[in-house]
Amino acid sequence: MTSKTLLAALILAAAPLAAQAEGDPAAGEKSFRKCSACHQVGEGAKNKVGPVLNGVVGRAAATAPEFKYSKAMAEQGEAGLVWTAETLAEFIENPKKWMPGTKMAFPGIKKPEERADLIAYLETLSDGADTAAEAAPAAAAPAEG
Repeated sequence: MTSKTLLAALILAAAPLAAQAEGDPAAGEKSFRKCSACHQVGEGAKNKVGPVLNGVVGRAAATAPEFKYSKAMAEQGEAGLVWTAETLAEFIENPKKWMPGTKMAFPGIKKPEERADLIAYLETLSDGADTAAEAAPAAAAPAEG
């Protein structure tokens, strides 16, 4: 782990995560429109350019059925990355920076409140999966490079 990655992990661990806890699912559903060009949610959702995001909160990375992930995402899933509210917030802020090699072309959501709202919406589609993720060991941020 590089010193930059370690420092980032320490800062994130110490930072309050109230924004994620206070997200507005209704506002997040509106924000999801930015994601809907590549992802689907809800009953009957199908993989598109990106995987279905039903149940993503609490799910191990790169495990949506019948979706071909990038090598970078598959490696992180194998290494134990779980999509918690915190890891999703980090990823969707700037996907290519947080996970070099991802095929997700989305530039990210810069506003913390909008990320919190989006994650609150995704949590409504996850049937308590976030609780299971909290019990799982925390996964480190992807290594740089």
